[in-house]
Amino acid sequence: IFLLWGCSQKDRSLNSNIHEVPALGHFMQRPRRSGLAHHWNLDENCVFLNHGSFGATPVEIQKEQRTWQQKLEHEPVRFYEDLAMGFMETTRSALAGFVHCDPDDLALVENATTGVNTILRSLTFNEGDEILVPDHAYQACRNAIDFVAERWGAVVVTVNIPFPIDDPSTVIDLIMAGVSERTVLAMIDTVTSPTGLLMPFERLVELLEKKGVSVLLDAAHGIGMIPLHLDEMGASYTTSNCHKWLCAPKGSAFLHVRKDHQEKIHPLTISHGMTFPLGDTTRFRHEFDWTGTRDISAWCSIPATIECMAEMIDGGWPAIMQHNHDLAMKGRDILCDRLGIEAPCPESMISCIATMMLPPGEHGGIPLHEPDPLHSVLQEKYGIQVPVWSWDSPKGRYFRISAQLYNHEDEYHYLAEALATELGL
Repeated sequence: IFLLWGCSQKDRSLNSNIHEVPALGHFMQRPRRSGLAHHWNLDENCVFLNHGSFGATPVEIQKEQRTWQQKLEHEPVRFYEDLAMGFMETTRSALAGFVHCDPDDLALVENATTGVNTILRSLTFNEGDEILVPDHAYQACRNAIDFVAERWGAVVVTVNIPFPIDDPSTVIDLIMAGVSERTVLAMIDTVTSPTGLLMPFERLVELLEKKGVSVLLDAAHGIGMIPLHLDEMGASYTTSNCHKWLCAPKGSAFLHVRKDHQEKIHPLTISHGMTFPLGDTTRFRHEFDWTGTRDISAWCSIPATIECMAEMIDGGWPAIMQHNHDLAMKGRDILCDRLGIEAPCPESMISCIATMMLPPGEHGGIPLHEPDPLHSVLQEKYGIQVPVWSWDSPKGRYFRISAQLYNHEDEYHYLAEALATELGL
């Protein structure tokens, strides 16, 4: 059920100027955004190059969510007891068509970290079982693995992936070399958060599952960013955020569990679904569809989000993914050229985020959980929102750009000049 959206007018000019802002400092004009930027209400004083962290939701989808919230509050009892299950079924069907799977294998969750925790906290391990994870994993999910491993006496096997990297086959070779007869689970990313690498995840899923290793695919950077064919791929478990590259409201994600594993997977919150009469559905469906009172408006907005975004440009979602990839590559080329740094991976390992190491001499050392001073300078002095952090694999200071329909290549030139100025280049 699509209650409201207003994104049907296609914008064919992605590079038109939206507004001009007086000069910053002594040397630069604030850059323009693309001709599609009016679909978002991002701060006009912010050069927003960090879609990858939390996404950004178009104005019309924000309105869509509010309409769902109003519908809920108009008659809460009827909404939850009579209508909510049907609304969530509509959402699962829309998602299933997008990621090519059976809608009954999907559960709606708040975010991908919740999805990862749901799987890890449901599984049982024997002492000495091995859980394999690359060192580029998202730290929150790695924390969940460490927590569960300690509880069960399992062993976490960390696979070191080089960065820079020349070829995706290196990832395959290293991860498969880390598999032993005791490996029972591997957590693999579609696109790594710290390094922005598009992993060869389809091939890894195939190889690992054939060896009897269940794959937990962390596709936080997944839906809306890259094509996903879940049934064909065959991973045991997949979770993905809808609020990132799909641009749905915050708190919307999904968990896909292959049918042969569903009996052992339970939501983090056990509620009425565990004992409801089954009727014509499954225990998996009952348990995940009802875990207590919560605001499901973000989930209900997903079908409209898929349609709204697809209508923004000719070619729909395939065109969106290609555009964002091309813009990320353009932005990376601009920054590498201006800062005199080498691209750390081939184009085949880039989707629509790209991580680069700051020029030699910037060796890091700032704790991960403390704000990097350069990040603060970029934000406060230049109005640029882009992540900067220190990392040990290898040791250095890094920054990561994102590319979404509202961005313009001028913004990457602006970032390049700001970085060059602050780094004395």
